[in-house]
Amino acid sequence: MTVMDSSLTLLESDQEKLLEKLGIFKIQGRDKVGRKVLLITGKLFPARVVSIEVLKKYLEEKIYPKLEEKPFSVVYMQTDVQRSENFPGISVIRSIYEDIPINVKNHLECVHFLHPDLQARLFLATFGRFLFSGGLYSKLKYVTRLEFLWDHVRRSEIEMPEFVYDHDEELEYRPMMDYGLESDHPGVYGGPSMDNNPLSVYSLRGIA
Repeated sequence: MTVMDSSLTLLESDQEKLLEKLGIFKIQGRDKVGRKVLLITGKLFPARVVSIEVLKKYLEEKIYPKLEEKPFSVVYMQTDVQRSENFPGISVIRSIYEDIPINVKNHLECVHFLHPDLQARLFLATFGRFLFSGGLYSKLKYVTRLEFLWDHVRRSEIEMPEFVYDHDEELEYRPMMDYGLESDHPGVYGGPSMDNNPLSVYSLRGIA
């Protein structure tokens, strides 16, 4: 079993229960062209205690079947992600992507990357097209504000965590948080004007 961070270890059954309890992956609502939306809340991901194998199994059993082999889009929320707590690493992300069944991968049409930070933008701009096969990089769309996301997904059908709204509001008053970067491909929604983590200690009570 390959644990993303060996400092904490749970039984596989507890890891699965934790993923389910946190609701990191949700099929919720549709985008403006009628495709299902897979919501991924990066801040909630327990990278220190969940193994790659358990995560892949969870996706295969709980998430992919709900997509029903039809076109879908992804909304990935980078909001408040902390590398030491919530980020599994690029090699893990690539491994998970490469293991997505071909019948699911072929139906992934767009990835909306909400609140991208400086590090993510620079890394993906430099290595994204080389790390991900099947044209994933070309499907990536940076979204700097929620207002621009609503241009592409149905707002009334999507439930966002409160901290996402809080972060978005903070960006309005602190535009330098956007870092003022532009993407190296056209997939950018809402260029910026100048272009805390509740799971730092996981509460495992109730998942056993």
